[in-house]
Amino acid sequence: MRHLDAAGLSRWLATAPGEVTLLDVREPWELQVCRLEGSTHIPLAQLPARLGELDPARATVVVCHHGVRSLRAAAYLEHCGFADVVNLSGGIDGWARSVDPAMAVY
Repeated sequence: MRHLDAAGLSRWLATAPGEVTLLDVREPWELQVCRLEGSTHIPLAQLPARLGELDPARATVVVCHHGVRSLRAAAYLEHCGFADVVNLSGGIDGWARSVDPAMAVY
């Protein structure tokens, strides 16, 4: 599993739009505060039951608040055979603080 910070993800999304699945594993109330546009929302607890909604052949960047839940989810995806899994280190909080300062933080 790879790790990427918010600036690295921003560059990747700018150079390869549409080539990555953004998987947000936060709870629904957290998405009401802020979210990355175009992300797929599957709360961590629902991931095993909803795994079929994701393409294991696509690059998947897993996002949570600070990077802890996403790390667990990324490890699970790798265990399930996903080929290219990336954990967003620092999570959505890191994104808001370094890439999109207009984004709400909590």
